[in-house]
Amino acid sequence: MSAAHHEVGGALPPHAETATLEGKNKVLGFWLFLGGECVLFGSLFASYIALRNQVPDGPTAQHLFSLDLVGISTFILLTSSLTSVFATMALHRNQFQKLQAWMAVTVLLGLAFLGLEIYEFVHYVNEGHTFTKSAFATSFYTLVGFHGAHVAFGVLWISLLIINGFKKGLTVVTAPKYYVAGLYWHFIDVIWVFIFTVVYLMGKVGP
Repeated sequence: MSAAHHEVGGALPPHAETATLEGKNKVLGFWLFLGGECVLFGSLFASYIALRNQVPDGPTAQHLFSLDLVGISTFILLTSSLTSVFATMALHRNQFQKLQAWMAVTVLLGLAFLGLEIYEFVHYVNEGHTFTKSAFATSFYTLVGFHGAHVAFGVLWISLLIINGFKKGLTVVTAPKYYVAGLYWHFIDVIWVFIFTVVYLMGKVGP
């Protein structure tokens, strides 16, 4: 079925991502997966909060963090969450080309976020904030780096989804894949809001 055919309204049933039993199972299974991810990130947050003031010798959060840079990163990632919403809206309207386009914009914003995070980490290392410098450094890189790895995975996942979409189009089989990818992207955006608050804002304010 061609991409043009998928643009026609009514080509797919409403909420095509759950129109089949397989689709419903995929969405349900993914929600369960996100529940497990919440527990994992919760453990990392707890470890960071417990260790964030353990800096016997080395730069502190107040010295390191630049809210200007992190603010730009946050704006980019939150914007990507909005473009992901637009993609989901296009999915529900059977607008395949718009779905692909908004997903592509989401990927580009995700790459921009990763580029800024890599720049940030390099700057911190140059300031002496290496992974083994202190308990604070280790917990910081573990939490923020783990989130960054999730963003990188999301970028790769959505990119492959877009490429595969050009071959298979939008069907009741591919719709759940786009939908759960959107859920995943919203999840990592929400996690970043907590990181921005707990790590950067609290770190800049101090103990």
